[in-house]
Amino acid sequence: MLGDYPLKGRRASEIAAHIEQGVSSGQLAPGTALPPLRDLAAELGVNPNTVAAAYRLLRDRGVIETAGRKGSRILPRPALTPRDQIRVPVPADARDLSTGNPDPALLPDLAPALAAAAEAARAEPVLYGHPRIDAGLLELARTSFAADGLHGPIAVASGALDTVERTLGAWLRPGDAVAVEDPGWGSLLDLLPAMGLRPAPVRLDDEGLLPDSLAAALAEGARAVVVTSRAQNPTGAALTARRAAALRAVLAGHPGVLLIEDDHGHGMVDQPYHPLVGAGPRHWAVVRSAAKAYGPDLRVSVMVGDEETVGRVAGRLRLGAGWVSHVLQRTVVELWRADAAPAATVAAAYRARRDALLGELAARGIEAHGESGLNVWVPVPDETSALAALVQRGWVAAPGARYRIQSPPGLRFTTARLEAAQARRLAEDLAEVLGSGGGGSRLV
Repeated sequence: MLGDYPLKGRRASEIAAHIEQGVSSGQLAPGTALPPLRDLAAELGVNPNTVAAAYRLLRDRGVIETAGRKGSRILPRPALTPRDQIRVPVPADARDLSTGNPDPALLPDLAPALAAAAEAARAEPVLYGHPRIDAGLLELARTSFAADGLHGPIAVASGALDTVERTLGAWLRPGDAVAVEDPGWGSLLDLLPAMGLRPAPVRLDDEGLLPDSLAAALAEGARAVVVTSRAQNPTGAALTARRAAALRAVLAGHPGVLLIEDDHGHGMVDQPYHPLVGAGPRHWAVVRSAAKAYGPDLRVSVMVGDEETVGRVAGRLRLGAGWVSHVLQRTVVELWRADAAPAATVAAAYRARRDALLGELAARGIEAHGESGLNVWVPVPDETSALAALVQRGWVAAPGARYRIQSPPGLRFTTARLEAAQARRLAEDLAEVLGSGGGGSRLV
């Protein structure tokens, strides 16, 4: 089971440290199964509770994962090693389509908004004891959420992932399972083991999560669900009214599950929002951030949710960071009010660029996905060989390994700045790379 790495230690901390040392040195490879509690306790001559405590420490630190009767295993990778480090070097003459960034030309000019925020700060300095949410942002967020039928208290945090982390931390404990999209957002898949949580992969198609797959994850004990409403990363999936209704029916039977909807596409997509909240889960949150519509450096997000969830998130924020800078909050207010780059115009531009590539790929018999957002997902038989062949032709894509748990291989192409002529050349090159076999494995 552990090969030539015999475990040592008399106390839980010593056993945990010895296992972690083996992981760090590479002597305990990812996926290595650890001995059952009683077997290791007998081998070391300690109480089984001591081994259980050691495993609990390792699980909390994101070093191992536990799966009930299936036992405990070394996590596939260190919990704090970002999936973004799974990168392909970008040659000087290559076109980098791996970033996931919006088009800077479609982002609003920050100068007037920043100047207005600075003037507001001069006229009314934000000091200790000031309300933590800017009144203007609170009004805009409340109106936006209400337009989609979402009502409840509102909190402000530093981006979508920060909000998701705080919301999960408000209710879950190390060892809990979280139902997540597969393929899904790499940063979220990194965050869960770092929090000591276990990802429960849920399959999806262009309309979002598959109801039967979500039902299976919940039946196996997932205590939370994180779902992307629109512009899903990496596949571009967007919930339809039909799929949302089917998912609400699944969630209706799980009132104790925490539901988090990540609607980061708000303000830069043209698909309508179809909520899942209200279907059954008592605790819920819907998150919208400024990153894609106004710029990734504007670390501001707003969330609406049930009273207890928002209260816990806001209370924990108050004890740590305190609040999100009002200069940033007021900047977002100015951008939101000015609507310098109307959402419909931005969404149309992104759709045209996605459709250009999707059309070129379809014309060549290559399966691809990209209902909304900035990315197109192309299933491939082998990521490594496809990536290398594309780099030789001057294209760099994001490897699907960043986003997958159990789903088939694929490549993600960011089309935010891809022109029609470039889409044609990329499709031609990809057709050559994939040969007559087409796109390989399907999304689900």
